[in-house]
Parts: sequence; structure tokens; C-alpha cells
Amino acid sequence: MNLSLSPRDPSRSGILSRRVRRLVVQGAAYSLIVTLAACAKKEQKPAAKPPVPVAIATVERKTVPVQIKAIGNVEPYATVAVKAQVNGEVLKVHFTEGQDVKRGDLLFAIDPRTYQAAVKKAEANLSRNLVQARNARQDAERYAQLVKEGIVTSEQYEQYRTRAEAFAADVSADRAAVENAKVELSYCFIRSPLTGRTGNLAVHAGNIVKANENPPLVTINQITPVYVAFSIPEKDLAEVKRRMAAGKLAVEATIPNDAGPAEQGMISFLDNTVDVATGTIKLKGTFENRARRLWPGQFANVVVTLAARPNAIVVPAQAIQTGQSGPYVFVVKADSSVEIRPVTPGIAYEGVTIIEQGLAPGERVVTDGQMRLTPKARVTEKPGPGTRDQGPANPRQASGQPKGQQP
Repeated sequence: MNLSLSPRDPSRSGILSRRVRRLVVQGAAYSLIVTLAACAKKEQKPAAKPPVPVAIATVERKTVPVQIKAIGNVEPYATVAVKAQVNGEVLKVHFTEGQDVKRGDLLFAIDPRTYQAAVKKAEANLSRNLVQARNARQDAERYAQLVKEGIVTSEQYEQYRTRAEAFAADVSADRAAVENAKVELSYCFIRSPLTGRTGNLAVHAGNIVKANENPPLVTINQITPVYVAFSIPEKDLAEVKRRMAAGKLAVEATIPNDAGPAEQGMISFLDNTVDVATGTIKLKGTFENRARRLWPGQFANVVVTLAARPNAIVVPAQAIQTGQSGPYVFVVKADSSVEIRPVTPGIAYEGVTIIEQGLAPGERVVTDGQMRLTPKARVTEKPGPGTRDQGPANPRQASGQPKGQQP
């Protein structure tokens, strides 16, 4: 078999070369177009976000009272659990439960007949022994004269003298028995030991009572005046002691859901030991409580004013936020953008908080709308609460704790 090789076709080779070059040029052009398009997309700026509407307040200076706030309990000024001191039947109850009574008012009458008889018996014994003692004393006096005259012996005289002394001792014992019987008789008529308000009545007429039996017949609380007991952190102890040493330290108390004015009182008790478990110390304030707005057992909001701090830098409490790095605020700059500014809050009162560090008077801070903000975001002001709208400071609403909000 013969094989023959045909020579290479020059025209066909040229056509292929032209096609290859065309494809290369087209590919390069396509790559350039794609690259330019990508660069153009990168150079396009995103559409500007509209300003975030927020409430804005101006940082101000104010005089702020330095106060301690606490939750206290109203306690009666005095409490007496009235119990019977003798056994017997209750003949009559001379009050109704919940009634106001005065010191010395008759509360209960217990059947006194047994104790009246005991008094009469003791008095009869006393009368008998008084006669015997008088006779024995007269005999001793006569024998004293006879022994001087030598008519009787000294031994005989001593017998009569000793007999007279024995009867005198019996008379003393009888007098004590009479007094004891009278005391027990007086216990049949139970009187109020203080002025106050009676509580729940445990017995009624006809009941048999025993001495010192529980529960008590009735409990009486003195509620004018009253105490309000509360505790403060030990860090405030030194300042409280200094103020108490300088004079009377005022305290205010209000009852939750009571729209009336605060009750005014004075600190009257400072405990002698700090509670190591809680790091607090107990105090009591005394309140006249003439209107009886403070009732034993109630919770009360207590405010102790220690001093006043002039020219304090304050912002609305709602401006302060809390993040992982601590408290901060959004400060509005001159170009209406915001920045995050760490701050050190102090005490708060009437909706504003002292800023110890981080802000200056005249700066503006965001008080509402913080959840929509990011650093450098632009804002526009909307009506909202701010320090510019705050009224006069009310010391009663001071607090020792800064307010914050978790972003």
C-alpha cells in the first residue's frame, strides 16, 4: 500500500491564524470591560442615609442635694403585749378591738372575788398579830423593869423580849401579805400601760384566762410618734456620723402610692454595729405622725439629705447608656453627627444625673433614639425631654444610684 503526504495548505494556515488573533483581541477587550465595570462599581458611593430623628438636651450646671435613699419599715414607737397576771374568768372587756386607748384606761375586768377574800384574810391575820405583838411588847417592857429591880432573872426577861420580837416579825410578814393580796386584787383590773391603738382581741367576756398565758389578750401599739427603720451602706456612715454630731439630721419618708407630702422626721438612732453580711448599718428616724399616714408594718421610701453640691454638671438620666465598657452618652457635634463619649455618672435626682467626668456644660447629648444610632451618624432634633425643660430641683427625689439603659 502506498501512502502519500499532501503538502501543507498555506491558505488554510493563514485563516486559522487570523481567527486566533481575533479571539485573543475579543477576550482581552471583554476582560478590560469587566475590569472597568468592577472599578466603576467600587467608585460608586452608597446613597446617603437620612438623619436619625432624636431628642437632644444641653449639658447644664445645677445645685444638687447630696442624699441617701433607702427603703424602710414603719415601726411602732412602743408595743405592749397585754397578758393576765392572775387566773380567773373575764367578766367584761371595756374596749373594742382597734380602738384608741389612753394610758390607765381599763381594758379587762377579771372576777375579783377570790382575791378580795385573800385581802380580807391577810388583813385579819395582821389584826390578830398586831394585838399579840402589842401584848408581847408590853410584857417585855415590864420584865425589863423587873430584871433591873432583881425580881426576875435575866433569862426570864430574854424569853419575853424574844417573844415580842417574834410577834413584831409576824406583823411585818402580815403587812407584806396584805400588800401582796392587794396587788393580786389589782391585777383583776387590767389597765392600758400606754397611749396607743389596740389590735386584735384574743378573749371575750366569759373566757377563763391564766397568768402569763399566750397569746396575749391584746397588743397595743403606740403610733404617735412612730419609727421608720432603714439601713444605709457603710460607705455613708462617716458622713452620717459627722452630720449627727453637728446637730439633728433630718429625714423624710413617703409611702408608695400616697400622693401626699413627705413626712418630716429626725434621725434618732444609729446602730452600734455594721452588718458584716450586708455591709449596711441600721438607723431609725422618729416621726410625729400626727395625721397617722405612717402605719406600723408599712414600707416607706426614706431620703436623708446630707448636703448640697453647687455647680454640678447634669444631664437627663435617660441620656446615659450602658455598654460593655461602661456608661456612655451620644454627644451631638457641630456638624450634627454623633460620637460615643464614655462618662462617669454620679448621683441622680428628679430625672437628671450628675456627670463626674466626660462632659462639659454647653455640650449636647441625645436623650431619646439612641437605639438607632451608630458612631458618626447624622441626627436631626425632635421634641423630647431634656435638661433645658427641668424645673427646680426637689431634694426629696435624690438618689445615690445612676440610671442607665442597656443598648
